[in-house]
Amino acid sequence: MTFRDATEADLPAIVRLLADDHHGAGRERNETPLPDSYRRGFHAMQAQSGRIILAIVDGTVIGCLQLNIIHGVSQQGQSYAQVEGVRIDSHHRGTGIGAALMQHAMAESAGCAIMQLTTRTDRDAAQRFYARLGFTHTHTGMKRPLP
Repeated sequence: MTFRDATEADLPAIVRLLADDHHGAGRERNETPLPDSYRRGFHAMQAQSGRIILAIVDGTVIGCLQLNIIHGVSQQGQSYAQVEGVRIDSHHRGTGIGAALMQHAMAESAGCAIMQLTTRTDRDAAQRFYARLGFTHTHTGMKRPLP
């Protein structure tokens, strides 16, 4: 298994992974061609120094996550690593690829004080996975749709 940063050419594989569960299937548009919104979002993320890291096995993208470094003033100016969109192909879940991808993201976050993420409250397996990696419930997240 290898890891590398995604390019625009990887967007179909990334969207396939994002759509590969009951939540993603209802909100992603895994179509050919992909809607241009994915390309625009990818470039906007990169403009903010965000990146998508891919897990590759036998030349195939089988996992991804988005890693953003957040700089701020809080806690004496410490930076945070924010992880989003962690997905492993459903045929490869439970094989250690997700843990290896997260460990790689942690190594890529050198200089950050903490890594944080959110996961839906109904994703029990994901919460157990993150707990095994040392993540703890420290905050309550809230969201509100914007017009």
